[in-house]
Amino acid sequence: MKKNFARLFGIFIVAAAIVLLANSAFIIKENQYGLIREFGKIERVISNSGLYFKIPFIQEKDTVTKELLLYDIAKSDVITQDKKSMIVDSFVLWHVTDPKVFAQTLNTSEQNAESRINVAVYNSIKNVISSMTQADIIAARGRKLTNLIMENVSGINQYGIEITTVEIKLLDLPEDNKNAVFERMISERENIAATYTAEGKADAQKIRNTTDKETALMISEAEKAAEILKAEGEAEYMKEIAAAYDGDMKADFYSFTRSLDALKNAITGGNKTIILDKDSPITQIFYNK
Repeated sequence: MKKNFARLFGIFIVAAAIVLLANSAFIIKENQYGLIREFGKIERVISNSGLYFKIPFIQEKDTVTKELLLYDIAKSDVITQDKKSMIVDSFVLWHVTDPKVFAQTLNTSEQNAESRINVAVYNSIKNVISSMTQADIIAARGRKLTNLIMENVSGINQYGIEITTVEIKLLDLPEDNKNAVFERMISERENIAATYTAEGKADAQKIRNTTDKETALMISEAEKAAEILKAEGEAEYMKEIAAAYDGDMKADFYSFTRSLDALKNAITGGNKTIILDKDSPITQIFYNK
C-alpha cells in the first residue's frame, strides 16, 4: 500500500514539475520583443532571441513584432490651395521602436497603431496639399512630395512606434473634373507650342533677311569687281589693238582684214555671189583706192 502511494506521489511530483516548467519556460524569436507582465504590469522587456523563464501563474509572457509593417491607407479626397479636389491613395511602412510604450499606450494592438497612423498621415497629407496649388502638387509628385508629407507627420512617437516612409501610390483627379482639367492642360500646351512656333518663325525670318542682305551685298560687290576687271581688260585690249595697228600701213591692213570679215559674214546660203557698189569701202579696197 505504501509502495503504491509513494509511486503515485512520485508521478504527481513529476507531473507538477512538467506543468511548472511548461508555464515558466518560453522562447523569444529573432523578429520579436518579449514582455513579461506581473499582475498586468510590465516588469521586463526582452530584446534578444532565446530561451527564457518566468514565474509560473504569477508572470505572463507577451510578444511584440520587430518586423517592418505595411499599412495601406484608404483613398482620401483632399482640397488644394486653389480649391481643386484631388484623390490621394497611399501606404505607410512602420515598426515598433519601444515595445513597453507600445504595450502601455496601444495594448500591443497593431490595429490600434494603424488607427493612430491613419489619422496622423491623413492630417499631414491634407495640410501639405492644402498649402500647394494643383500645378505645384503635380510638379512635386514623387520623392519631393512624400518628403514633405513625412516631415509633417506628428504625434506618432508617443506610442512607441515610428513611420519609416509614406509612399503615394496614386495622386489623381476626381472623375467628374478630370476631363476638364486635361482639356485645359492640352489647351495650355497648345498655346505654349504656338508661342514657340511663332518665335521660331520670327527668328527664322530674321536670319533669312540678314542672309539675303549679306548675299545681295556680296553679289553687288562681286559684280562691281567684275565690271572693274572687265573695264580694265577692255582698256588693256584697246591699248594692245592701238599698239598693234599704230601707223598708216598697219591701219590700212586692219581696215582690210575687217572688210574681209564683213564680206565673209555677208555671204550666206548656197549662192556665193555678191554684188557691190563701186563706191563701197570694200570695192575700194579691191581697187586699191
